[in-house]
Amino acid sequence: MTSATDWAARLARTSFIELDARARAAALLDDGATHELCGPFDRIESPWLEPQGVVPQSDDGVVVFRGRLGGRPAVVIAIEQAFQGGGIGEVSGAKIATALSLAARDSRGGATTAAVLLLETGGVRLQEANLGLATVAEVCSALLELRPLAPVVGVIAGALGCFGGMSIAAGLCTKLIMTEEGRLGLDGPAVIESEAGVAELDASDHPLIWSITGGGTRTRTGLADELVLDDVAALRSAVIGAVAQGVPAEHRSQRSELRARIEAARPSGTHDVVAGGAPPMSRGRAWTQALADGGVNGGVPSLITADLTLGDDIARILTVVPDPHSPYHRARRGQVGLREGLALASEVTRTVTEDAHLPDERRRPIVALVDLPSQAYGRVEETLGIHQTLAAAVDAYATARTAGHPVIALIVGTALSGGLLAHGFQANQILALDDPGVLIHAMHKKAAARVTLRTVAELEELAGRIVPLSYDVTDWAGLGLCDELLTVENAGDPTERDVRKAKDALTAAVARARRGPRDLSNRLDSPGARRTRAASHRVREALTSQWD
Repeated sequence: MTSATDWAARLARTSFIELDARARAAALLDDGATHELCGPFDRIESPWLEPQGVVPQSDDGVVVFRGRLGGRPAVVIAIEQAFQGGGIGEVSGAKIATALSLAARDSRGGATTAAVLLLETGGVRLQEANLGLATVAEVCSALLELRPLAPVVGVIAGALGCFGGMSIAAGLCTKLIMTEEGRLGLDGPAVIESEAGVAELDASDHPLIWSITGGGTRTRTGLADELVLDDVAALRSAVIGAVAQGVPAEHRSQRSELRARIEAARPSGTHDVVAGGAPPMSRGRAWTQALADGGVNGGVPSLITADLTLGDDIARILTVVPDPHSPYHRARRGQVGLREGLALASEVTRTVTEDAHLPDERRRPIVALVDLPSQAYGRVEETLGIHQTLAAAVDAYATARTAGHPVIALIVGTALSGGLLAHGFQANQILALDDPGVLIHAMHKKAAARVTLRTVAELEELAGRIVPLSYDVTDWAGLGLCDELLTVENAGDPTERDVRKAKDALTAAVARARRGPRDLSNRLDSPGARRTRAASHRVREALTSQWD
């Protein structure tokens, strides 16, 4: 029975969920000296929405407040769920990444500046697809730049929840705070139903969905740290406490308990494991075998590794490949699933550990050879926390890059969504085959059509006019996201000439990576990005000038 005191306490609470993003950010910071950066009066809007008949918003749905939190310097970044479902596009992603990078700059200079991310987002804004995907990768990189220096606290407090690529960012936070109403997962229920069918997950079954992704479940299973009432004062107190705790010795994306839980899991259901047979050939396997100095190895059947001589370097190749015998039926066609995310993290971390004693210029290049349909869309995957396994892979790749390992992505086939975020998009350099079979995008067409309430035909028509929506690799490269397109004779079964060309290109990419920055800033400085990502440059300039 609820006591009169409990009822009085409930009535006295101020709902955090009912506030908009600007009010949420202001409510968390100390009274007094706070100010908004790159706000609506700067009028830096997405240039991609109006041509699609979508009214842009002058702050692009992300609010950045700088001030003090419990007396400590902090930046609070809030995503407005009411605008485009909290989707991350070019401008909003640039605001988040730049604010995190500026906090890291100050922290390195002695003014430790914590960051708080209010994560109410469906992930990548599909109206800006490929640029949204790129900026989410840059957000993760900037978060990992700040995280060793100052706390990065994530808050998921509303019914929209945190999904898509931004769930990977949530998995990288030093501490994650949720309410019962909040939800956290890689793929939203409607996306899973669209990709895998209602038998896999019924998007209308709200009790089931909250039992899998809700704040209570995520906290009990260790995928979030603290469960807090929907109350401004309670959330502010929890955030102040999280910031006061400082930077932990080990982060969730580096800990071993998730690995043990997944290894102990026994997927069950009607999808029996396929027995026997040779591993299927795929573009990823074909290119790995063609490039490798010798044999191809694999700790798990769906991740193969090999060594590759590139000039004076011995590089390490990592390739996710189909495994029809996997007990996880949603990850049998080469998707990045639970085991694949953890295996990628393990292999990259092993390489970093083995080379830690070497000077930077001798640390091995890591080649992420990419041919994957996407992440694994499945109920078991969401239950066990696929977003966290992908966060582990992102963490490992970014750690390798900042430790001096040239990380090169070579895209030879399909590269979609969270799969690319986990395996490829943290690279210093990205190469891709100039071939119709290379497909790079934020989501499959049918699912994207359902989420955006359009037909596939309408999406294809828009893709012909709006470059970030295009599924064509040359359009993708034109966004400044590709360092070199390679024309080959046979993309599915590489010839000796194709292999020589790829090795030469990889060798040159390693040299560029060693000379270049260890963050992802080169992607904004490329000629293509200077043409197509002018809004990102405006955000970076405005935030930097207003920061001090």
